[in-house]
Amino acid sequence: MENKSCVEKNIKLEDTGFGYTLSLIGGKYKMIIIYKLYENSPFMRYNELKRSIGNISFKTLTSTLKELEEDNIIIRKEYPQIPPRVEYSLSKKGETLIPILNMMCDWGEKNSI
Repeated sequence: MENKSCVEKNIKLEDTGFGYTLSLIGGKYKMIIIYKLYENSPFMRYNELKRSIGNISFKTLTSTLKELEEDNIIIRKEYPQIPPRVEYSLSKKGETLIPILNMMCDWGEKNSI
């Protein structure tokens, strides 16, 4: 069986599909946020998300959510009411990352000690 790589030798990683995927899910909390939104679909509110993740600062969560929204991985829906209500959910593009995260989970289960 041939082991084919999607990354050609001597090419910049950021210029590949692999690099693009890493730019979307790389970072300490992005994959966790994506998975939490998937587990708790159709949506989660900010404080629910923060509580479910645990040790994450408000600043880090806010900036990570903004990055994921800019990359069209999540959808932020704001309701004009007092107090303000904001819901986060996975976009269609974000949902396509779930099989990748599941494969990572499977790999970890098979290869952990």
